[in-house]
Order: sequence, then C-alpha cells, then structure tokens
Amino acid sequence: MGAFLSSWFGGGADTDSSESSSETSSVIVFHSSNRWQLHFNDSKNIPKLMMVDFSASWCPPCKLMEPVINAMSSKYADVEFIKIDVDELSNVAQEFGVQAMPTFVLLKQGKEVDRVVGAMKDELEKKVEKHRVKPKFAA
Repeated sequence: MGAFLSSWFGGGADTDSSESSSETSSVIVFHSSNRWQLHFNDSKNIPKLMMVDFSASWCPPCKLMEPVINAMSSKYADVEFIKIDVDELSNVAQEFGVQAMPTFVLLKQGKEVDRVVGAMKDELEKKVEKHRVKPKFAA
C-alpha cells in the first residue's frame, strides 16, 4: 500500500530492475524520507517480512550483494525488499543504527526481528527463510 501511495504521490519509490537477468526484481528503492516513512508506517499493519538493504553507491560489498538481493526478491515474493542509500537518506540509516555497509535489517510490523551486517549472502538468506510468513496450505 505504501509503495502504491509513494508512486501515486510523486514516485518516491522506484522498482529496481536487473539488466543482466531475465528475472524481474521487485526491490523498492526510496529516495525520500517522507515516502519511506509513509511506507514504513503502512507496513506496521501487515505481517509480511520486510528486508531493508542499507547500502551506498561507492561500497564494493554493496555492489556485490545487489544481484543477490534482486534474485532473492524474485524468489521470495512473500517478502518485501527495500533499498535505501545511506548517503541519500542518512536520517533513516541513523534511525536504524546503521554503522557499516551493507546492513540488512529484517522487520515485521515495524519491529526489527533480525539483522545481517556485511555481504553475507548465505546468512541473509537463512534469516529471510526463518522470518518470512510462509503461505499456509490446506492438508
């Protein structure tokens, strides 16, 4: 809902697409603190897992993780993947206590449930698997 509102009110969120892959990425990139705050507030009412990638354009480990995050966003459609540039939205990074890049913060209903600091692909995927809301199937 927040992504919809953000795009409706001026396109503060963009969907990032991977040029070297045929998979579609659904990573939402925020360029405005106000748009992020709207989206974050909306997410508090939804049990869906949100993974926020705090990175910087000049950070080599962040660039290394970019295709990994794009692939994960395609694999886990039940998880919302967000990207925030710490230089662009430093106040948001500060609010979450980000001190190194990349930092991945996993949130559920506005509360942090886990965090991965550094380009640790396997650890990040394990934590996404652990915390995501898995679809329930009738037996």
